[in-house]
Amino acid sequence: MTRQRALIVDDEPDIRELLEITLGRMKLDTRSARNLKEAREWLAREPFDLCLTDMRLPDGTGLDLVQYIQQRHPLVPVAMITAYGSLDTAVNALKAGAFDFVTKPVDLGRLRELVNTALRLSNPEASEAPVDSRLLGDSPPMKSLRNQIQKLARSQAPVYISGESGSGKELVARLIHEQGPRAERPFVPVNCGAIPSELMESEFFGHKKGSFTGALEDKQGLFQAANGGTLFLDEVADLPLPMQVKLLRAIQEKAVRTVGGQQEVVVDVRILSATHKDLAAEVAAGRFRQDLYYRLNVIELGVPPLRERREDIPLLTETMLKRLAQQSGLPAARLTTEALDKLKCYRFPGNVRELENMLERAYTLCEDDQIQARDLRLTEATSNGETGEADLSQIDNLEDYLEEIERKLIMQALEETRWNRTAAAQRLGLTFRSMRYRLKKLGID
Repeated sequence: MTRQRALIVDDEPDIRELLEITLGRMKLDTRSARNLKEAREWLAREPFDLCLTDMRLPDGTGLDLVQYIQQRHPLVPVAMITAYGSLDTAVNALKAGAFDFVTKPVDLGRLRELVNTALRLSNPEASEAPVDSRLLGDSPPMKSLRNQIQKLARSQAPVYISGESGSGKELVARLIHEQGPRAERPFVPVNCGAIPSELMESEFFGHKKGSFTGALEDKQGLFQAANGGTLFLDEVADLPLPMQVKLLRAIQEKAVRTVGGQQEVVVDVRILSATHKDLAAEVAAGRFRQDLYYRLNVIELGVPPLRERREDIPLLTETMLKRLAQQSGLPAARLTTEALDKLKCYRFPGNVRELENMLERAYTLCEDDQIQARDLRLTEATSNGETGEADLSQIDNLEDYLEEIERKLIMQALEETRWNRTAAAQRLGLTFRSMRYRLKKLGID
């Protein structure tokens, strides 16, 4: 078999020799360069499976090399070697497209883990992931999302997944994990808002027997459970501030200390996080630490709401109804044209999850395997601010009726944007002046 090949770029002979010996013992062929010019010459002559580069080079920076390789050799993972404590430099490298980073003095155990993970990306089968049947849609936003997932899967950078409730943030996190080099290792999701604050440290980092009342045996924490794989922090904005401090340290040091333990345990975990809240607004309000925000939000990936990809609704409904039929063992139902048109006009504040729940209810209510518009119960479902189908017998005054609809929609937009009037106006397609006029007219303070 052809041995895999690594390019080492560093102007310090001792560092180059150390890396050459270490990678040689891992059965890799190595080539060395002292600067950017020599690195580019090697890349032009031979194919490589991995590149390790120092940040400071005589004729440029490691970031220059990352960008060069991204443009000309995008399948070659690049790991950055940075000075100890220069976290900002490492984050900038990840944003530029680096696979991962290691700090000086180089920890050889950490380096071997990084190299083994990077080399799993050289598998030709991993370079073209199939379209996952769980992430449906041919709309431009969904095509873009799938492309971004495939690109981010090749990195070890922390990714912050933003999106509304029900839009599929956990699914996106799973796909990033499954399409990356950690696919064979654990994917551990945790809902940060569902853990009682007094148990949070024990849940994340584990505890020793007898460390507190009720600790009857040693317990492994979520970080240890995800070792070698991915830890997905859902609803990360719900973490209390004291826990945010401990989480930041665990991420920065790549090590955790169990409750009641004396020594830190090294963990190799990729962090993905998500929340339906505006995390930047949480930072501004003092409810979320800015340093943790920057550590988690190295790369942000937005998941589009269903209302921004309405052309995907027919495919989604067809797939969901087939799944319901398979699960129930009953004949498949189909939507009438009128029912499908109603769905296309609906705003879906609960996104794909709401569509799924709506179809499940309609599937059980429909007759003759036909889902009529009335089976969708959109009039009931729109009590949260959607307009739905009006019953004329219940309308005494058209102006009052329209005003009430306007009030509900504006209130919903304000709540979804945490009462940011400018953002709410943009969401409703209004100018800020028009928004201010309507708020005053409706008496909304």
